[in-house]
Amino acid sequence: MRIKKVINNNILCVVDEKGNEMLVTGKGLGFKRKIGERIDPALFEKAYHMEGKTEQRRLRELCEQIPLEHLRLTQELIEYIKSQITTPLNESLLITLADHISFAIKRKENGTEFSNPLEGAIMSYYPAEYRLGQYCLRVIEEETHVDLNPGEAAFIALHIVNSELNTNMSVMYDITRLIEGTLEVVEYFYRKTFDRESLDFNRFVVHLRYFAQRLFQTVPQQSDEYDRDFQQMIIHSCRRHYKCAQCIGEYIRNAYHKEVSDEELIYLTIHLKRINL
Repeated sequence: MRIKKVINNNILCVVDEKGNEMLVTGKGLGFKRKIGERIDPALFEKAYHMEGKTEQRRLRELCEQIPLEHLRLTQELIEYIKSQITTPLNESLLITLADHISFAIKRKENGTEFSNPLEGAIMSYYPAEYRLGQYCLRVIEEETHVDLNPGEAAFIALHIVNSELNTNMSVMYDITRLIEGTLEVVEYFYRKTFDRESLDFNRFVVHLRYFAQRLFQTVPQQSDEYDRDFQQMIIHSCRRHYKCAQCIGEYIRNAYHKEVSDEELIYLTIHLKRINL
């Protein structure tokens, strides 16, 4: 391995014989080291490598700004998160979550805390990720003796969902607000409050998550020809639920200036029927 940059006394940026860059850590590893010097990999305690060059550069920059302990802690948390969910996570989660956790700890130490206006929605729409956020807060307190605001669990949950959906935080907030607005439309239409603990409601929210992702990221539609006979059958047999789906489409058109396709309206209708049995 050859040293590309000395980050600090404990972190080096190195490249292997194929030119792959990685960050390596070890107590005193960077002390009196110089660029271009070769170093024995046996001295490394931990290595961090991102497949994307942009992510690798961002990770290098982050390591220059946050304590190494925060990066290590975040890596441990992500390993636990991966063991609890089946959806693949974007590799950039290490960067975004480490940055958030380190900043949250610093804000807490300075007496500055943020509230999350979407905390209630996040608890309801992303319950598994929210529970993981709560777990992270407990571990952070155990490891750093910093008791973060309970609302930070919602922020961490959004980072996890963001990584699952492979999108960015700005879109993630839009997705959450769209889900919240859609459910308000649905409950107003049916004049009832739904059981947010039920399996069918959870399925509906999961559908809305991916529906919203497709909407905001303009994911290409399937190339298969849509079954118009099936569409007409659903419209005639589920008239009331299709009307609600149209109301959702109107809400999205007015609030986000986006059109909901006929196919999406049918899928919404089917889910609406399931939560109204």
